[in-house]
Amino acid sequence: MSHNVESTAFRSALEVIRAVEPRVADAIGAELADQRESLKLIASENYASPATLLAMGNWFSDKYAEGTVGRRFYAGCQNVDTVEALAAEHAKELFGAAHAYVQPHSGIDANLVAFWAILADRVESPALKKAQVRQVNDLTEADWFALRRELGNQRMLGMSLDAGGHLTHGFRPNISGKMFDQRSYGTDPATGLIDYDRVAEAAREFKPLILVAGYSAYPRKVNFRVMREIADSVGATFMVDMAHFAGLVAGKVFTGDFDPVPHAHIVTTTTHKSLRGPRGGMVLCGPELADQVDRGCPMVLGGPLPHVMAAKAVALAEARRPDFADYAQRIVDNARALADGLLRRGATLVTGGTDNHLVLIDVSGYGLTGRQAEQALLDSGIVTNRNAVPQDPNGAWYTSGIRIGTPALTTRGLGTAEMDATAELMHTVLTQTSAGTGPDGAPSKAKYVLDPATAESVGKQAADLLTPFPLYPEVELG
Repeated sequence: MSHNVESTAFRSALEVIRAVEPRVADAIGAELADQRESLKLIASENYASPATLLAMGNWFSDKYAEGTVGRRFYAGCQNVDTVEALAAEHAKELFGAAHAYVQPHSGIDANLVAFWAILADRVESPALKKAQVRQVNDLTEADWFALRRELGNQRMLGMSLDAGGHLTHGFRPNISGKMFDQRSYGTDPATGLIDYDRVAEAAREFKPLILVAGYSAYPRKVNFRVMREIADSVGATFMVDMAHFAGLVAGKVFTGDFDPVPHAHIVTTTTHKSLRGPRGGMVLCGPELADQVDRGCPMVLGGPLPHVMAAKAVALAEARRPDFADYAQRIVDNARALADGLLRRGATLVTGGTDNHLVLIDVSGYGLTGRQAEQALLDSGIVTNRNAVPQDPNGAWYTSGIRIGTPALTTRGLGTAEMDATAELMHTVLTQTSAGTGPDGAPSKAKYVLDPATAESVGKQAADLLTPFPLYPEVELG
């Protein structure tokens, strides 16, 4: 049995947990076992380092720390100041940003901070000016009415959901869709690519306060220089949500026109996904928005999570190491290899391939919905998620697509040869799965038929593929 420091740390932690609630300890151990045994192809997931994971389980969790570094509403935050300042310092150096705000609990929170910072900076009214200087007690009911009307009546232009955009870019199920009068830009129906001329035309017609770029299921690069020119042409604030591809920016795979930080007024991101940190969010901006961004708590955030900010500092420090750039490049190399392997086997891919970390498969060619394909692959040890494709006839629940990504498998050390083998396993499952029927015999969008022997065989092959690439090899739980 291993007696290295990582194994000792995690075994000891589980022993302490087990003494209080053994079922939680069992679930934690089972989660590690499940992740070790499956091909994780969810584009938004990764594996944080043991150092990052351990940075979250400590006494920082016990601290309230509303405010910012050096300006807290609670006493005794000097150590929180240290880790928050370190996380911000690493973020600024890593991305070349003037200002970094590392308190958001998630990507959605980061976007809310950005939206309200832009609104507070851009919308002029006597009520808002009073609120900005915190003269809240002086606001009359008429002031509040005017403030609500002005802040809730602004326009946002962002990428449509079926083209690869995100719920937080102004869609009704999310609070952003209730805050803004939103309109979407899509992609070219023939190519699946962003048509910048059409985006410019939509911006001229709609005149948004905020132009949002960024995606959760668009498998190509975005030209942020052109998008900034479009925003400037209509006087819009240009915001980029780089949650999915932040690791590719940090690793200098996306540079020049494809690096959002030099071009956007404000950039948001998560710190997990391709950045390989803890679950959380972050905002980057220039000095003109820094004061508004730093009011994220209490503007839209609750108390910061100091233990997660500590983990962010560790992960961002890791991302500044030279080997992270190699990792980021291998993410893209693996995604291209996976896309090529699927194409050679007859799959239909949105945009015909990828330039980033993700691949979007249109599974309608297999006679399946995304929901059917997702579950059949899961039965076979391959973890993916269903996703809409442009002009998806099955909507956002059943979908016609499967989104896959390579950050997690790249962390494990798999390379292009293993990506081709993964494409073969996926091809086997998708070609051997057929749509099922409901109780009334009508075609079902959820039920499917897959021979259990096929699922078992593919699952064993997937496990064999992973054997040379152990997950957390430094951690043995005994």
